[in-house]
Amino acid sequence: MLDFEEIASIDDFQDADRLEVFVEDTPVLLIRAGDQYFAIEDVCTHDGQPLTDGCIEEGAIVCPRHGARFDLQTGKALCMPATKPVRTFVVEVRDRKIFARTN
Repeated sequence: MLDFEEIASIDDFQDADRLEVFVEDTPVLLIRAGDQYFAIEDVCTHDGQPLTDGCIEEGAIVCPRHGARFDLQTGKALCMPATKPVRTFVVEVRDRKIFARTN
């Protein structure tokens, strides 16, 4: 398991609810939902397209292409057409800086 790496600051969000970042050279969506932060790989496991512009609803992100839903915390595929989870990352906030590592 690798160490945590700094990927963003709370101040980077401003009015946004997500940021595109990298963790260990992997494209990741860092998502703010209230006071919580989640990091998921930015790829739909159904067709390999980015989740970047997907709606965030009830603790899940919805793929903008075909409507697959993924749990933000676990990465679990919640509905068809996706059957495999997306990769998630452990997130920590320290002194307004956001760190992540492989889950």
